[in-house]
Amino acid sequence: MSAAPITPVILAGGSGIRLWPLSRVDRPKQLVALHGGGTLLQQTAKRVSDPDGFAPPLVVASASQAAAVEEQLDSAETPPRLLILEPEPRGTAAAVALAAIAAPDSLLLVLPSDHVVGDQAAFRRAVAAARGPAEAGKLVCLGAEPDRAETGYGWIKRGEPLGAGAWAAASFREKPDQAAAEAMLAEGGWLWNAGIFLFRAGTLLAALEALAPGLLAGARRAMEKAAIEGETLRPDAAAFAAISSASLDRAVMERSGDVAVVPAAMGWSDLGSWAAIHAFGPADPAGNVLAGDVVAPGSRNCLVRSEGPAVVALGVENLAIVATERAVLVVPLDQTQRLQEALDALEARRGGK
Repeated sequence: MSAAPITPVILAGGSGIRLWPLSRVDRPKQLVALHGGGTLLQQTAKRVSDPDGFAPPLVVASASQAAAVEEQLDSAETPPRLLILEPEPRGTAAAVALAAIAAPDSLLLVLPSDHVVGDQAAFRRAVAAARGPAEAGKLVCLGAEPDRAETGYGWIKRGEPLGAGAWAAASFREKPDQAAAEAMLAEGGWLWNAGIFLFRAGTLLAALEALAPGLLAGARRAMEKAAIEGETLRPDAAAFAAISSASLDRAVMERSGDVAVVPAAMGWSDLGSWAAIHAFGPADPAGNVLAGDVVAPGSRNCLVRSEGPAVVALGVENLAIVATERAVLVVPLDQTQRLQEALDALEARRGGK
């Protein structure tokens, strides 16, 4: 008898402001075409669209973006089994709790909708390797093989081997500084936390009961009072608002003793900054990544992108230049993680008018 299909849980509720001005609160990066064909949400849905291996997905999204999410899923020909619309953001732990409550007997594959995977075959092999430990009661993370000392990602240390391509997760490290990232890369045995998880819904619910009982209780109340119309479910707003915001990593994965990790050289990136977009390429011989009505004569190692006016980057180096019809960003590539500071300053200036 063939194994039951895995149920994807696509998390599509992020705000996406780290790629301002192209992505904004009202148009987060998962709804934008940044790399390859289609938007990142559409690419994620297509990645798990094979009916031989995957059931129709559960999609958890923001209620304010419901129309855009539904339109993109329809155009990608991947209608969800259920679209769960969060009244407001409460972090990935609450989002995954809603999905586990909705499908308590399923094997769930949790997928961020705003990441990119370059090697689909390697992704499928990693999911297959994660299935055995997940069915045995482990909470399984997919860990991307690192190729640089990245400070913008969380890292996972491999522990004892579990067989068939899986290891116990020995420890987690949130976004290290440069020296720590270089040390971990040199040490080996560390992987980037790709934010992709496989587990039985019941395993996750039991872990939440033990480690975050208040969050689980709030999610259950929100689901008990949910409004359901066709394939769309709206958790009760008041009950959901009372839930503490937390990531799944901090609420469960970093605190549980039953976590496994499967390494995957799958060409993964969270595209979480303009530097990450530049690193993912493709670059011209001078190291420039160009998109839109742009030219970069004499420039080196730049990302130049426009969705509006023509942009000329003449003789500059190591910059991200992003133009839309509403705003222009110019920032050194090695400082793109500081974008929130610029947005805070812009908001303060507008508030003072």
